[in-house]
Amino acid sequence: MHDPGPAFRALHQKGTPFVLCNAWDIGSARVLAALGAEALATSSSAYAFTRGLPDGALTRDDALAHAEALVRATPLPVSGDFENGFGEAPETCAETVRMAAEVGLAGISIEDTALPGDDAYDFDLAVERIRAAVDAVSDRLGRRLKFVIGKPGLDGHSNGAEQIAFRARDCGMDIEYQGIRLTPEEIVEKAQAEAAHVVGLSILSGSHMPLVEDVLARMREAGMGDVPVIVGGIIPEADAKAMLGMGVARVYTPKHFELNTIMMDVVALADPTPVAAE
Repeated sequence: MHDPGPAFRALHQKGTPFVLCNAWDIGSARVLAALGAEALATSSSAYAFTRGLPDGALTRDDALAHAEALVRATPLPVSGDFENGFGEAPETCAETVRMAAEVGLAGISIEDTALPGDDAYDFDLAVERIRAAVDAVSDRLGRRLKFVIGKPGLDGHSNGAEQIAFRARDCGMDIEYQGIRLTPEEIVEKAQAEAAHVVGLSILSGSHMPLVEDVLARMREAGMGDVPVIVGGIIPEADAKAMLGMGVARVYTPKHFELNTIMMDVVALADPTPVAAE
């Protein structure tokens, strides 16, 4: 089966937002493709409504069959709306992720909400669900997901980086936290030595642009240009857009305070068959 993952991942790294169009049947998928859509997504509510059902009434088999039909309808990568993974148990969530990859989806969205209500899962269960996704991705990678985190520049504040490192560890990732006041060279050398799947940079200093540019250049020189780099810090919006244009996969500012969402972004970026989550 054709692997849609690389094309879908490339859309996330272009540096400009792309429109992910929701299709509700084969016809709408083909119309959207003809209009120039670069990728498609299913919609649990839209598909349920076409069957005269309320949102949340679809079974996992329903969602998988619908997703597979849309995958076959056009050459575009498709991301699936899979509600809460069709079960609260982490093992069920992980099984849903694996099954979604098997039908050819480029990614899926897993909500951190106890359906049919809108209350978020309690902390421990939410982390367990993320850990299940990490386990599933690690199985596909052939080893534990490796996340290298470093803080370039002279800024001495480490709280944000440490929060990310601790949560990633709790979620089952293999963490290498490099600490503060590192040079771009040191970060890239560690990423290469550890065969990182994702590299995270925490930056609060005003020199964030040249530091990130230096890290990216060294990653390319080291043959690691395909390894996603994410950046967090107090970064102006214009600079964040510029970083995305340089090739940074994700930029997080103080408004992005949901650590579990960031964890699932890391999972999606590391996944050879990307899995997206809300």
